Amino acid sequence: MASFITAGLLIVIGIYGMFFVDNVIKKIMALSAIGGGVNLILIAIGYTQGIVPIKTLEVSMPIFSTTSAYPLPQALVLTNIVIEASMLAIMLGIAIVLFKKYGTLKSSILLKKTD
Repeated sequence: MASFITAGLLIVIGIYGMFFVDNVIKKIMALSAIGGGVNLILIAIGYTQGIVPIKTLEVSMPIFSTTSAYPLPQALVLTNIVIEASMLAIMLGIAIVLFKKYGTLKSSILLKKTD
């Protein structure tokens, strides 16, 4: 339950940062926080309490399948981490180009200069 609350807070903080912060770098950080919240939700969905999910001879397959974590959310999160890292690199590269061209990272000024 605590992981869902933490994920919700990360998403809310990220949405706040996307809409109400004027700096492009902080908007990128907010988008990263949203991604972290989504990853946390996916991991929390796949988590089950029980024994350590290691298949040994003492643990039968029906018991193992009910006590181990669901693997699909873990695979989705790993894929999402790779996608987020590449998106973050691209966004930071674009921010560097914007700063070199316009001399600022304030989104309100950038919107006026690009018109």
